[in-house]
Amino acid sequence: MEQDFRFDPGEAEKGGSEIWCREGAPALRSASAPSPLLGFVWTMVGDHCNLSGDRTVLSPTPKTGLSCKVVLQAVGKVLRKSKAKPNGKKPTPEEKKLYLEPEYTKSRITDFEFKELVMLPREIDLNEWLASNTTTFFHHINLQYSTISEFCTGDTCQTMAVGNTQYYWYDERGKKTKCTAPQYVDFVMSSVQKLVTDEDVFPTKYGKEFPNSFESLVRKICRYLFHVLAHIYAAHFKETLALELHGHLNTLYTHFILFIREFNLVDSKEVTVMDDLTEVLCSGGGGVGGGSGSGSSGSGGAQNHVKER
Repeated sequence: MEQDFRFDPGEAEKGGSEIWCREGAPALRSASAPSPLLGFVWTMVGDHCNLSGDRTVLSPTPKTGLSCKVVLQAVGKVLRKSKAKPNGKKPTPEEKKLYLEPEYTKSRITDFEFKELVMLPREIDLNEWLASNTTTFFHHINLQYSTISEFCTGDTCQTMAVGNTQYYWYDERGKKTKCTAPQYVDFVMSSVQKLVTDEDVFPTKYGKEFPNSFESLVRKICRYLFHVLAHIYAAHFKETLALELHGHLNTLYTHFILFIREFNLVDSKEVTVMDDLTEVLCSGGGGVGGGSGSGSSGSGGAQNHVKER
């Protein structure tokens, strides 16, 4: 599954950002090499169909004992192996997700019910609440990623992927760019840093209004921050575990997911790649040992916080 995302602070729906990496023009392909499979077939046929040196061309072809059925069976065997895997081995079963182990999902740094924490307080402006929380989540997720950044390299994480989902970046001209995970995260953090420090987007001075596109920009930011969190779990949970920071990661993820649910900031289809973890960590309001809950339990109430456009 491929997912494309655009990012443009000035025009939230078109998307884009500056180009930090470029893919070089594709190299010219040389003439195709002979297929190994065809070579295999021709070798078999040739071994049985070569004419002896003293036989005249007009003499009848000797019976070789090799039929088309035998050749086709051999070809079929090779094809079946190639479908299994390039080296002929059967596909390995899906690796067990370490972050779903009960001994690790129970680890938190607080037992507080985050469902209550993310609710909009009375007499607090919605945009102010969104701005304050979004900025805080940006700093915390950036800090969490920095703890494993030395393990997230262009060699270990050649694509920004979570399971079967791969994320791409778009430049300001709308060109899709396939990035390594560290490049993608750098794009996200650099773009968000630029936004949250822009007085025209995240105003901090009294009397200054939020832009009309503010909520759209917050949605974009939260979507990107979710990608970073999901990548940490999918690709670097072992390192996080070794650093004994899985409790911090679980707490941050729970708080963030319940926040974006409360205000409908990220589409439910976007977060399905981590539904298994979300179900474990966020059921029952996000507290340890909470009751059962569904992935959309917070969506209904969140509608009350969404402004009409």
